[in-house]
Amino acid sequence: MTCVICKHGDTRPGKATVTLERGGITVVFRLVPAEVCDNCGEQYVDEETTRAVLEAFESAVRTGVLVDVRQFTAA
Repeated sequence: MTCVICKHGDTRPGKATVTLERGGITVVFRLVPAEVCDNCGEQYVDEETTRAVLEAFESAVRTGVLVDVRQFTAA
């Protein structure tokens, strides 16, 4: 797809780092599958992967994590 941000690049399969924060809690997910613009680097994560990241974040919040860095693994 053509990047909606720069409107010049095309996206290609790649990996992203997703950082989520809420109320003093920070969780970083590395190696998240994404489409990445070959021009500007904008990252697009699909709906299914986003859902998995958010579920993993909620799980981390429930365990009392304050700061965590995780390698993303699809369930």
